[in-house]
Amino acid sequence: MRSHFLKFSIFALQAPLIHAQDQSGFISLDCGLPDNTTYTESTTGIDYISDAAYIQTGIGKSILPEFQRGLQRQTWHLRSFPEGDRNCYNLSLRKGDEYLIRATFVYGNYDEMNELPKFDLHLGPNLWTSVTIQKASVGISTEIIHVIQSNHLFVCLVNTGNGIPFISALELRLLNNATYRTQIGSLELFARFDVCSTTGATFRFKEDIYDRLWWPYNRNDWTLVTTSYTVIAGSNLYQPPSLAMRTACTPVNSSQSLVFSIDPSSVPNAEFYLYMHFAEVQHLQANESRKFNIFYNGQFWFGPIIPSYLASTTFSTRSALTGGNYQFSIYRTADSTLPPILNAIEIYTVKLFLQYETFEKEIDAISNVKTIYGLKRNWQGDPCVPQAYAWDGLNCSYSGYNPPRIISLNLSSSGLNGEIPPYITSLTQLQYLDLSNNSLTGPVPEFLSQLQSLTVLNLDGNMLNGTVPSALIERSKNGLQLSIEGNPNLCVSLPCKKNKKKNVVVPIAASVASFSVLIIVLATVWRLLKRRQPPLDGNTDDESNTLFQLLELKNRRFKFSEVQTMTNDFERLLGTGGFGSVFYGHIDDTEVAVKMLSLSSSQGYKQFEAEVKTLFRVHHANLTSLIGYCNEGANLGLIYEYMAKGNLAEFLSDKSTRILKWEERLRIALEAAQGLEYLHEGCRPPIIHRDVKSTNILLNEDFQAKLADFGFSKTFPIEGGSHLSASIVGTTGYLDPEYRTSIILTKKGDVYSFGVVLLEIITGKPAVINAQTNNVRTHISQWVSSILSRGDIKSIVDPRLEGDFDVNSAWKAVEVAVLCVSHNSTRRPTMNEVVLELSQCLSAERARITGEHGNKSKNPADMMTMSFSTEIGPVHEIGPVPR
Repeated sequence: MRSHFLKFSIFALQAPLIHAQDQSGFISLDCGLPDNTTYTESTTGIDYISDAAYIQTGIGKSILPEFQRGLQRQTWHLRSFPEGDRNCYNLSLRKGDEYLIRATFVYGNYDEMNELPKFDLHLGPNLWTSVTIQKASVGISTEIIHVIQSNHLFVCLVNTGNGIPFISALELRLLNNATYRTQIGSLELFARFDVCSTTGATFRFKEDIYDRLWWPYNRNDWTLVTTSYTVIAGSNLYQPPSLAMRTACTPVNSSQSLVFSIDPSSVPNAEFYLYMHFAEVQHLQANESRKFNIFYNGQFWFGPIIPSYLASTTFSTRSALTGGNYQFSIYRTADSTLPPILNAIEIYTVKLFLQYETFEKEIDAISNVKTIYGLKRNWQGDPCVPQAYAWDGLNCSYSGYNPPRIISLNLSSSGLNGEIPPYITSLTQLQYLDLSNNSLTGPVPEFLSQLQSLTVLNLDGNMLNGTVPSALIERSKNGLQLSIEGNPNLCVSLPCKKNKKKNVVVPIAASVASFSVLIIVLATVWRLLKRRQPPLDGNTDDESNTLFQLLELKNRRFKFSEVQTMTNDFERLLGTGGFGSVFYGHIDDTEVAVKMLSLSSSQGYKQFEAEVKTLFRVHHANLTSLIGYCNEGANLGLIYEYMAKGNLAEFLSDKSTRILKWEERLRIALEAAQGLEYLHEGCRPPIIHRDVKSTNILLNEDFQAKLADFGFSKTFPIEGGSHLSASIVGTTGYLDPEYRTSIILTKKGDVYSFGVVLLEIITGKPAVINAQTNNVRTHISQWVSSILSRGDIKSIVDPRLEGDFDVNSAWKAVEVAVLCVSHNSTRRPTMNEVVLELSQCLSAERARITGEHGNKSKNPADMMTMSFSTEIGPVHEIGPVPR
């Protein structure tokens, strides 16, 4: 998705009226301003400070004097970055807060080279926009509303080889967290208009408490109504400024409507959010009324709206607008004596930032290491991502569906002094640590032995002293490569005998001891297996008896000989799992699937128990149903309804000759979601499935979807509980990354897994994609996010559909899926919400198929004259510099 800048001439400035406002929550950086310098910009009253405390690189410069005339002071200076590929600002913020972030660029021929640069601007690890300077005398500004994902924010300028990056001002404005919320993504400014402005000038703070930039918008076919009184925002969380709200437009012909449209030609496949602000600015007589409805593409949208006198009201889209046609019509109602009005409008496009930041604790840890040692390396921004700009000396793991983790740290010959810092213990995935050939002092800390993944620890050539911790010595006997040569005051044991060998050697006795321990462990496991395995004499333990007594109340019990008969002596194998095998069978004329427990699988018996407990409780059209069971001696089995079409994964595979249509895919996704919703919301206490995947969604003869395999399912032990601790189980590619790190189980873990399935349904690709050229494994969410950043929905949907799908439903389905696989579980929807969204997707596709979509003859709006229209596009060259 191409970015949109607010462009402005740096001359012909006009100042708005000013009134006192608070600047708490403002961060206003004049980039390149000398350190410890502050000032107040006279035209706005905004207090600016130097950016020096927020960045360690770059050079302060000033634009040429002839370009400074009439320009606000924060654009006189700039910070230029002639060195390094990536240079980043580091701002400490609070996770979850919502900010308006604005970056401003005025070239002003500061380097007297008159070479207009192009470069990239990143927000964290993600591309925010590409900056293209077109004229030395024209400044540009880009603005985004973004929810902070961790307790820091990196704003980075990236050299793309097309000139030296620079920045003039960086401004952040804390917003009310209840405003500008999206289903997914951040909001990039497209347009913000003071409708029927009387000043013809742009304005910002102090008129707007959030320092939003407002541009005048006037049209010949609209007429002005205004008041000299203040229009209060009151409890309106958006707090639209009075200066914009005390003027409004109505149609010249009072019997007509206000019609405007958004021109998306410069942002193909964009998604839009719209905010309209209304306030009555005329004191109405007893016999006067103003009431109107809003229509979107001819369909009723909001209304009736009765604007309050001198008080603002805001109406906004609840979800992103897609489809390429965006016409809005505001009609007076039949009982209204006055025409409709519009005071102000804001339009944003959705900007997806789908690349996860490095695990937050590890960012903090490695940043502290950098600070303690005063490292002068160009360690800027996120340590691991984007991969092209990962920090020197670091290697990271990239799983696609988890945040990157630091697995290797090489600080050899880096001039390090002092002791080894405890922050290193936060790098819990560290496998390789090289601190050799420095001047480190003090003891070898015990905490190094806590790094369980560590396989190489090189401390050679330092001035460490004392005794090597015994835990590290033990680790060195079991695979850790520990090097301590060149530390003359370091001992392996007490009394201190200098170890002249480079590495600690594993004694033969240790190997013998390890073998003995292994024998003991194997014997223990064997005893546990025997204890968990059903006895062969026909008597099961009390718990198993209880389970099958419950089943006997509602299901038919079969002898093992009957199971042999119904399966024709287990002739046709349908599949296998950790529990055992599933066979095809018949009971009279009814087809069945028979799941038999393998006696060699203790884990399988646990799954078997869990499935029995779950199936006893649940009954839903989109969950597989139990027909009977076998409990005879060592033979334990469950008999299910047979799902003739197998599992969903088979039909999504590129090997399938039967291509599921878009309507079928949405219906299957909806039915699976309804089954999962029942487990979460329809069962008391709720049940978490824990192994939602495409192979566990089965299809019957009519392609009806049913969720299956409850072997890992877990019930909340306390009614009303929201989470519980549980050992990690599940399938690679579908496993919730937050659950993997916290071991805290919630419903949102199932939501994540379902999101992966939904991405499979949409794309036709597996959860983990293997590249054919270099054998690199990529998670499906990462693959989708890389294409979404270009706004290319058609390249995401399974190409085998050949474009035969409703684009709006595809966008919404992708939005839902991406939201489900959010790394932060609080951003994921509930299954109730997923079912609602998928229902709308399916309705849109069915409307397309039946031809009901776009039937204009049924739209009440088409009975009215729509003679007034205009298009709103990106605000290029729309006015003077904002004041």
